[in-house]
Amino acid sequence: MTEIDALQHPFDAAVELTPATDGRLLGRTRPEYANMVGPFGGVTAATLLQAVLRHPDRLGDPISLTVNYAGPIADGDFDITARAVRTNRATQHWMLELSQDGVVTTTATAVFGIRRDTWSDTELDMPSVPSPETVPAQSLPDFIAWAHNYEMRFVEGAIPEEGAGEHPDSTATLWMREAPARPLDFPRLTALCDLFYPRVFLRHGRYMAAGTVSLTVYFHADAHEIAAQHDDYVLGTARTSRFSRGYFDQTARLWSRDGTLLASSHQLVYFKN
Repeated sequence: MTEIDALQHPFDAAVELTPATDGRLLGRTRPEYANMVGPFGGVTAATLLQAVLRHPDRLGDPISLTVNYAGPIADGDFDITARAVRTNRATQHWMLELSQDGVVTTTATAVFGIRRDTWSDTELDMPSVPSPETVPAQSLPDFIAWAHNYEMRFVEGAIPEEGAGEHPDSTATLWMREAPARPLDFPRLTALCDLFYPRVFLRHGRYMAAGTVSLTVYFHADAHEIAAQHDDYVLGTARTSRFSRGYFDQTARLWSRDGTLLASSHQLVYFKN
């Protein structure tokens, strides 16, 4: 580890990108964010979002991001191409590809835009839960490297212990933040949207092969609202609508402590039992 690495938060190192002369952005996977196969999908999504955030032609802030995990990402170098396919007065549409050795492993689309002051309302209520300080911290198993970068305080739906047996519901609700804590931003919020372990683990009470195929994040908060969170906990809740023929969906919502809905996400997950 270099002296610069020692001073840099692991997340910032993981989403760091270096411009190449041909317009590509160059990155490298980090062992701190390794998953059972390849890197943690949340940090991959955050890195793709970072590619647009750093682009000189970027308009406004993120509105939505969809990431399709086409194949495994190997440990090592990768490159990202980011192209604005259309820019309107208030919105901008992007296409992205993450490649290794000329082979595309991940594709994404993103919508950025300029938000206006309008009438607003939130129809969903934040779940009524204890404060994070009163909920004990729990961790995922040691072999899941990326989980060491997060503090998780489960209100319900903690990862099942061995022999726990089947569970009738897939809902998980937890307070979450980085460890060590850092101020929230758009890439960090993106990664938090993928912090939930596969819902099928909870339903079956055991680990099994599973992986995200597609993840979409909708950003409800603007840059000012996100910055106002500083390094406080975020409340996340997720559940599945249906498990069927080797796939299941997951819907998640992330709230600030004061009840602001920051983001929602939807993903499709492959599983094998």
